Amino acid sequence: MKKAAALPGHRPATAAVVGPPTSAASAVDLSTRGRVTQLLLAQGPTTAAQLGSALGLSPAAIRRHLDAMLADGDVVAREQTVRGHRGRGRPAKVFVLTDEGKVRCGTHHYDNMATAALRWIARTGGSEAVDAFAAEQVSALEARCRAAMEDAGDDPLARAEALAGALTAEGYAANASTIATGGQLCQHHCPVAHVAAEFPQLCEAETAVISRLVGTHVQRLATIAHGDGVCTTHIPTQPGRAQSGNPVTTVRTDR
Repeated sequence: MKKAAALPGHRPATAAVVGPPTSAASAVDLSTRGRVTQLLLAQGPTTAAQLGSALGLSPAAIRRHLDAMLADGDVVAREQTVRGHRGRGRPAKVFVLTDEGKVRCGTHHYDNMATAALRWIARTGGSEAVDAFAAEQVSALEARCRAAMEDAGDDPLARAEALAGALTAEGYAANASTIATGGQLCQHHCPVAHVAAEFPQLCEAETAVISRLVGTHVQRLATIAHGDGVCTTHIPTQPGRAQSGNPVTTVRTDR
């Protein structure tokens, strides 16, 4: 059968679905993928259902974006950690940004140079020099956060909430919450995770800053540098007042 000739000025139906619309669709996909990436960066390990709900996407749509990100190596899927009683069935999968995915967000720049610099400091000055460097690096952060928390009062949990806001402004994507045993400060992004994986003094110095700013002894339960999805700091209900120089406890509960 012969195809009907197109009328003058009439565009065949197939022309409407090629060319620019395809480019526009790709642009929309990239924009949505960026929103997924930013949400994972801010929230840490997140289920597909949670991502879809937050972004207003259907299960099929969010799955399509996650499948593409899995294929590109921007995310990995893990079993969701369930603390306490767990219902029937397998735990839901959570999606976590990989190092490559974080690089696309503009994070982890200059990691190699920073690690090389700290290795040189360790070789030439020993562990004490690394400790001093770590303390110096977080001193400016502490000063900025303290200024932002000026009106937070003396209650450690209220101060933790104010600190979460200050850390978020610094790019740590932090939040604070009240739990049965006190409070919890979570940081969903760590600008120095790669370096801190080799030099935990950076994490220790940061934890000491949290203790001083909150005004009480704290316990670090998990860190991104050690492979956890989130840096988690526990704030006990009835702790003693923290003083500069007091030891800070780091406790790993997931391993």
